[in-house]
Amino acid sequence: MKHIIEMKGIEKYYQVGSSQLHALKTVSLDVEEGEFLAILGPSGSGKSTLMNIIGCMDHADDGTYILDGIEVHNATEKQLTQIRNEKIGFIFQKYHLIPTYNVVQNIVMPLLMRGMTLSEAEEESEDIINMLGLSERVHHKPRELSGGQQQRVAIARALVGEPAILLADEPTGALDQSSGKEVLKLFRRLNEMGNTIVMITHDLGVAENAKRIVRIIDGELHE
Repeated sequence: MKHIIEMKGIEKYYQVGSSQLHALKTVSLDVEEGEFLAILGPSGSGKSTLMNIIGCMDHADDGTYILDGIEVHNATEKQLTQIRNEKIGFIFQKYHLIPTYNVVQNIVMPLLMRGMTLSEAEEESEDIINMLGLSERVHHKPRELSGGQQQRVAIARALVGEPAILLADEPTGALDQSSGKEVLKLFRRLNEMGNTIVMITHDLGVAENAKRIVRIIDGELHE
């Protein structure tokens, strides 16, 4: 099976005042294509730091990271921007939708950033919009949608560029229980369709929706 993520000996330090915080300690992690992995840990465990490194939003101080064959640890800032746009579909707790854009404009953003025209991008995203049950909502603004619908828009935006991984940070954290269950059901369905999903959570009940769970405690990863 092909490895989408290969991390070996990842170290991360932060300077806090006069002392140094060792946020990640020799973290090694392999994620296979088509896996649904949950990274479970309490607040302050290092899970956000690890997510930022997986998502190429921060860099490790030591170790190697290969994402879908690309050596991230050697990438320039310009290459990292391209990797984020083409290889990673981000799904955040707070959705991060643009309030002045309607649903379809929010969804096609990654495709426009790749140089597609609006009409090409809309055509490209049509199937995903239908699959996520958003076709009746395409001209609505985020404020006119429920939390669950906004998260579905965020998932559609993450999927539209056919990324190597979907990276979800506490994806049900801002949702009521019923909407949260719907989103997790959708993740399981997307994974059955072959999508590789890495989900960061502090909630064991949420993590148990994944096929594999790793725990992060005090910057160390445990299977």
